[in-house]
Amino acid sequence: MPNSIKSCYGKEARKEWNRLAKDTFHRLEFDTTMHFLERYLPRKGIILDAGCGPGRYSIELTKRGYDVVLLDITPEMLDFAKQEVKKARTSQRVKGVVEGSILDLADFQDGEFEAVLCLGSVLGHIKGAGRRANAMCELRRVAKKGAPIFVSVVGKVAVLKAMQLYWQGEIMATRNFKRIVETGDDHHWHTGFYCHFFMLDELQKIFENAGIKVLASAGLEGISIRGEHGINKHSGNAKIMDNWMWAHGKLCTDPTVAGGSEHILIVGRKV
Repeated sequence: MPNSIKSCYGKEARKEWNRLAKDTFHRLEFDTTMHFLERYLPRKGIILDAGCGPGRYSIELTKRGYDVVLLDITPEMLDFAKQEVKKARTSQRVKGVVEGSILDLADFQDGEFEAVLCLGSVLGHIKGAGRRANAMCELRRVAKKGAPIFVSVVGKVAVLKAMQLYWQGEIMATRNFKRIVETGDDHHWHTGFYCHFFMLDELQKIFENAGIKVLASAGLEGISIRGEHGINKHSGNAKIMDNWMWAHGKLCTDPTVAGGSEHILIVGRKV
């Protein structure tokens, strides 16, 4: 991962920690991911959280009795995660905190983990289709046979729709905008570093080519849209929220909805 990404995320540990709880829209990413973790994780075991960031998913899993190993390329993220683990009083469940990249998991043995997580578009910050394929093979390698593997990424369709309201500068940068549309590659993400945005079938093929059977796919925000005109506008209305969350649960696994969501999750199993 380029130094620009590492240095940028090094300054955003608290922001990233808060992101998944900041409002109704962003909580959908966390809550929907947890729903699928609850559904597909084994009842116990040690889990690799690859690209753990500030550790929100790892800490939630330790509270539920799982052992975890945290891996991230950004030392500031790992330091923040350690602090939050102490606050949660689940340090005994953390079996390792490792600075490293998903491109090279040499610190871990083949088949070491009962489950592997790679959430929040860590894979999308790997530049080049071949290198992303190699990263998926590494994630598969360290998983036990039959173990579930969870990967979430940023969806290209949702990004392009959101540009109309929030990121018009991306549309005006003609060369980069056309590259995003044609390839999913954005070289202007945040402060100018790289992110790849995915189509659903593209991510499914990466799983399949790595020898991982796809079990489920979901749009983590589903039919919801960000901002003051989206679901956040109705967060105080219990009736609307009850009905909306029912619809979210019904539709988030539909391929059309999943492919159009801001974050796409795929659950696979090592074969």
